[in-house]
Amino acid sequence: MRINAIAFSTNGCRTALRLKEAFPEENLRIFAKTQCDTLGVERIEGKAGEWTGESFKECDAIVFIGAIGIAVRYIAPYIKAKTVDPAVIGMDEHGRWTVALLAGHIGGANALTARIAERLGSEPIITTATDLNGKFSVDTFATVNNLRIMGLKTAQDVSVRVLDGAFVGFTTEIPVEGDLPAGLTLADSGEFGVSISADIEKRPFGTTMRLVPMDIIIGVGCKRDTDPGKLKEFVSEVLSEEGIPAQRVGAVCSIDLKKDEAAILDLAKDYRVPARFFTSEELMELEGEFSKSDFVRSVTSVDCVCERSAIRPFGGEIIRRKTAKDGMTVALCKRDMGLRFL
Repeated sequence: MRINAIAFSTNGCRTALRLKEAFPEENLRIFAKTQCDTLGVERIEGKAGEWTGESFKECDAIVFIGAIGIAVRYIAPYIKAKTVDPAVIGMDEHGRWTVALLAGHIGGANALTARIAERLGSEPIITTATDLNGKFSVDTFATVNNLRIMGLKTAQDVSVRVLDGAFVGFTTEIPVEGDLPAGLTLADSGEFGVSISADIEKRPFGTTMRLVPMDIIIGVGCKRDTDPGKLKEFVSEVLSEEGIPAQRVGAVCSIDLKKDEAAILDLAKDYRVPARFFTSEELMELEGEFSKSDFVRSVTSVDCVCERSAIRPFGGEIIRRKTAKDGMTVALCKRDMGLRFL
C-alpha cells in the first residue's frame, strides 16, 4: 500500500515519524507543510493543494496530521467517487484521534484507521452506519476479498436492507470461510440478494448485488516507451480471445525495470487495479515450466517476464501463455480465490 502523510506543525511531524516507524511493511512517505522545525521530515516547498492532487493520483491512502478542516479543504477539489478515491484519514497533531474521512469501505479508510489507532494507541473514529451497528458491509467484504462491485447503488441498498432487517439473500460460486453474518440468508433466489460469480451477468435475485472475483492477473512485458493505447488494445484482445471480462482483472504485473513505464501504469489505471513489479531475482526463484527467451534474459536477467510476473504475486494457474505482438508480451494467470467473512 502506498501512503502519503502530511503534517502541519512540529508536533505533527513527531506524529508522522511515529506513524512511519509503526508501518515498516508499507510504502509510507511523510511530508511537512510548515515553517517550523520539521524534525527532518521532508518539507513541501510548493502548495499543499497541489501535493494533495498528486497524492490522489498516486496513493492508496493519504493521512493529514492536523486540524480536520485543513484536510477537508485540501481534498474537496479532488473527490470523484468511492470507487476511485483513495482512503483519506485525519489525525490531530498529537495522534490522540484517528478519523476515517473518505473512502471508508472500498478505499479501506476504516480498516487503515483501525490499524493506525491500534499501533499508535489513538482513538479510532469511524462513522459509517454498518460499522457503528456491527452489521455486514458488502463493500468492505468485497474490498477485503478482491471482489469487484457491480453497481454502487445496489451496494448501498444492501446496507440499507441489512440495517432495516429486510431480506438479503446470499449465493456464491466460491467457498467462504466463517459464519454467515446477521442480515444475510443463504438463498438461490428471492426479492433481493448478493451473488458472487465469475459470470458478470448472473442475476439470480429480483434485484442482484453482483460481486465478481478479480482472479485474473495480467503479466506484461514491453519495449521502452510503448504506446499505452497499443498495449491496452493488445491486452483487451487477449482477454476477449479467452472470454474473460475486464471486470475480473485483479492486477497488472511486470519486472521492476518497468516500474516507470507509462503504458503499464496506464493499463493498471484503466482496469482500476494495482500495478505490481518484481525484481529479476523474485521472478527467477519461481519453480515451474515457463516460456524461455535468451534475448529477454540477456536484457532483463529473466527468461520470461510476462508469465513469471503473472504468477508471482498470488500463484495459481497460467491460463494464457506468453503471447507476443509488436514488442509487447502478455500472459494471464488465474489465481485461486478463498473468501472470508470478517
